[in-house]
Amino acid sequence: MGFNDQPLWRLYRNHFPVTRHLVYLNHAGVAPLVKEAADAMREWAADALEFGALHYDAWMAACDALRASAAKLIGCEPAEIAIIKNTSEGIAAVAGGIAWRPGDKVVGFTEEFPANYFPWKRLESRGVRLELLSADSPLEKIEAACRGARLLAVSFVQYLSGRRMDLAAIGDICRRYGCIFFVDAIQGLGALPVNVRKMHISALAADGHKWLLGPEGCGILYINKDLFDLVEPVEWGWTNFANYGDYANRDASYRADAGRYECGTLNTAGCIGLRAALDFLLGVGAERIAAAVCALSERLAEGAAAKGYEVLSPRIPAAASGIVSVRKAGADSRWIVSRLREQGIIAAPRQGWIRFSPHFYISPDEVDRAIDLLP
Repeated sequence: MGFNDQPLWRLYRNHFPVTRHLVYLNHAGVAPLVKEAADAMREWAADALEFGALHYDAWMAACDALRASAAKLIGCEPAEIAIIKNTSEGIAAVAGGIAWRPGDKVVGFTEEFPANYFPWKRLESRGVRLELLSADSPLEKIEAACRGARLLAVSFVQYLSGRRMDLAAIGDICRRYGCIFFVDAIQGLGALPVNVRKMHISALAADGHKWLLGPEGCGILYINKDLFDLVEPVEWGWTNFANYGDYANRDASYRADAGRYECGTLNTAGCIGLRAALDFLLGVGAERIAAAVCALSERLAEGAAAKGYEVLSPRIPAAASGIVSVRKAGADSRWIVSRLREQGIIAAPRQGWIRFSPHFYISPDEVDRAIDLLP
C-alpha cells in the first residue's frame, strides 16, 4: 500500500501525541493541540524568554500569516480576516456593530449555542424583532422568514445535534433577499469545507480550540469587505485606526482592512499556534478530512444505535458532521461519560446526551472500543 493509499488516521497519527494516552472523542469541546501548533508556541515562548521582543517584527509577520492561512481555508481575502479572542467576540462585533433600526428583523434558530442566541436576543430592546426557526426547518420556511429580514444567523453545525446546515442553500436565499448571512462556524470549520464566496456568507466567526486543533483564546472573524462601512467596530483601542503605528497621530480613520475590528495587542502566542494548526489542516486537505470525520461519526451512530441508544439527529449524509449525540432510556449520561473516561475515552455530557466528536486522526478501532464500552 502506497503512502497516499493509507487511511488518514494512519498517515497523521504521529502528529497527535494525545493518542498515546487517550481516545479523544471531544473535539466539539476543547481539542488536543496538533503537534505543529504546540511546537510553534513552544518556539515562540523560548524566543520571548531568551530575547524579549527583539524579534517582534517576526511575531507580527506570523499574525499576518495567520490571516492569509485563514483566508485560504475559507476562500476570502486576507484583508477580510480579523483576529479575535473567540467566537463570542466575533458574533458580538457583528451584532453590536450594525446600526439597527426599530422594526428590523433578525432570523435565528432555537437550538443555537448561547453565544449565537443572546447577542441577537438583546437587540429586541432596540426594537429589533427576532424570529426563531428550528434547525430542522425546511428551506421553504427559511426562505419565507428571510423576506424582509436584515440578517440571518446560524451555526454551521449545531453544537448538540450535530446537524450540518446547508450553508450554500441558505446563503443563496440570503443573497436573493438582500439579507446579511452570519455563520457561527466553530463546530464545523476544520472538519468540513467552507467557501464564503460560493456560499454567499457575509460574516463568519470561529475559535481555534475545537476542530481547528489550535489553542484557546484565538480565533478568526471574516467580514466581507463590502460590509466594512455597515459594521462599525464596537471596541476601540490603538490598533483599530489607519495610522496606529504613529502613536502621536490623532487621525481617527479606521484601517482599510478587517484589522479595524482588532482592539489592541493580539494574542501573539495564540496567533502563532493557530497559524501552525491551520497550515497543518490545509496540508491534509478539507475534503479528505471531511470524508474521514463523517465516516467515523457514522460508525459511532450506527454502533450506538445497535446497542439500543437513541441518536439525536437523523443520519442524513448532507446534514452529517463530526458530532454524534446519543442517549439510552434510564441511563445517566454523566455516569456513562465518567465510566468512559476511566477507560481513557473522552466524550462530553450535554443536556442528558452523550456527545461524541471524533476528528480524522482517530482510528475506526478506537471508535469501536468506545461503542463496546457503552453500557
